[in-house]
Amino acid sequence: MAHGGARNRSGPQADEGSARSDARGFKLTALPAAGFRGRIPKFPLPDPSERELEVWKAAWRTPQACAWNLASERWRIPTIGMWVRVKVRCEDFEAPAAMLSSMIRLSDQIGMTTAGLAEMGWKVAVDELAEARASRPAPTPAAAPDPPAAPRARRLRAAPDAQ
Repeated sequence: MAHGGARNRSGPQADEGSARSDARGFKLTALPAAGFRGRIPKFPLPDPSERELEVWKAAWRTPQACAWNLASERWRIPTIGMWVRVKVRCEDFEAPAAMLSSMIRLSDQIGMTTAGLAEMGWKVAVDELAEARASRPAPTPAAAPDPPAAPRARRLRAAPDAQ
């Protein structure tokens, strides 16, 4: 039986901005916040339900799918399919606790949780320009211009009465 030693998630998470991480060359892989826009692979498990296909398509539009689509990560596709199947089964009100536990573990393995993202060395890139646009107050509608002023009538001044 193993005693001690490094374990998954033991100790504090590596901080990308720390000096120690800099010394080790630790950098997280940024995933685009807009998500994956490529071709969605075929569902890898037999006899998928309509709901499984919906969840499968939605999963492949997440930022994590950009990493799954890499040639070096294609081995994850069956695990992603299993996550989809378990996730759909967990939608049942009477799903057993063991099924929910399996979904959480699978979510971590494919990077669908915050802890899973960190474990994979991924982060979702922040679109700073979109944030700046969103934080800017909406322009107020331009007020209708005032109608052109009528030409000023010239007033004649009465001559002072000569007395």
